Amino acid sequence: MKKIDFVFFGTPEFSAIVLEELKKEGFLPSLIITAPDKAVGRKHIVTPPAVKLWADEHNIECWQPNHPREIIEGLASRGAELFIVASYGYILSQKILDIPQHGTLNVHTSLLPKYRGASPIESALLNNDPVTGSTIMQMTLGMDEGPIITQSIVEIEPDMTKPDLFHLLAHDGGKLLTSILGDYVTGKCTAIPQNDAEASYSHKITKADGDITNNDDQTRWNKYRAYYGWPGVFFFEDGKRIKVTKARFENEEFIIERIIPEGKNEMGYKK
Repeated sequence: MKKIDFVFFGTPEFSAIVLEELKKEGFLPSLIITAPDKAVGRKHIVTPPAVKLWADEHNIECWQPNHPREIIEGLASRGAELFIVASYGYILSQKILDIPQHGTLNVHTSLLPKYRGASPIESALLNNDPVTGSTIMQMTLGMDEGPIITQSIVEIEPDMTKPDLFHLLAHDGGKLLTSILGDYVTGKCTAIPQNDAEASYSHKITKADGDITNNDDQTRWNKYRAYYGWPGVFFFEDGKRIKVTKARFENEEFIIERIIPEGKNEMGYKK
């Protein structure tokens, strides 16, 4: 297999896992593009994204533009034959998508055209789907609308939370990507257009989405799994906001085990 000169766009841990899967099969990017460092936590400590740490560890050149429009000329001058995007966090313009000879591939965490948009992992859990999957597609300007190169199906276990599914799909998507890269750049893959009539969309998650006060038990469990970690789920009792930190689903009942009441420390919960 000939070496593939590609630029990788990604930011969070998901992207770093995809890079690890690429590395296992001998694929290393010539350049990595990621988001700028940002303040994290209560102390606002300026922290590099996971992909920047990965790039430094592997001595790969890394750019952190405030916006990708700032690097169009720099990308064009490098002559890379392929761009790969995995959870970068910025929309790429048509000018950027058109630069590489073989276009731009994207690693998406759903079985497109289902769950286009910002929260496909959360959406699969919110809808209590038994399966989801990974899609490798050619990027176009439309949100997750590009033609599909390949897909894989992943089962969702009944107790699986967002972090579990996040890691499962990161590894699955990375492996799926490596399985087609060689054939893709040699023209052996056929891209299949998506059926727009079957498309569904996932919205950007906000903290308010975690409110389970007026939901039935199944919906509460779905939200707990989907929002585990961030934004988390909460309810109001006697006017106080109470965050749920541990729960289980048993005999169709959402059972809360641990909570953090507003202004207090974590504690056990009894109705």
